[in-house]
Amino acid sequence: MFAISLVWLVRKGYNWMSGQKILVVDDSWTELTMIVTPLRNSGFEVVTAVDGDEAVEKVFKERPQCIVLDVVLPKQNGFQVCRKLKSLEVSRHIPIILLTSKNTALDKSWGLRQGADLYITKPFNEDELVASVRRLV
Repeated sequence: MFAISLVWLVRKGYNWMSGQKILVVDDSWTELTMIVTPLRNSGFEVVTAVDGDEAVEKVFKERPQCIVLDVVLPKQNGFQVCRKLKSLEVSRHIPIILLTSKNTALDKSWGLRQGADLYITKPFNEDELVASVRRLV
């Protein structure tokens, strides 16, 4: 009976990620949509920001369980935001995925040195992104 109930819940689109909020930060509406859609379709609650300052504000307001962060942003870039959030006691535990078009080995090394938990380059695979977020939350 329990297995049948689980199958029914899955078919009805039960939100297994309920309560798991993801902050997605990108200044391109097209990229933002491409990142947000698979996460929402996988059951995550998603909030967004379009620049570095708004990202920091949303972290304190929304308390996300994971952050997907572009590097090239207005006001503060993703490296700066990552470094700031990882330096603060209240936010250092939040996993950060840098998702960016900056694809050199030096960029990746620098991003990980700023405290990022993962570094993914664009164009990205939706399944890989969702699996990465699931692994970190």
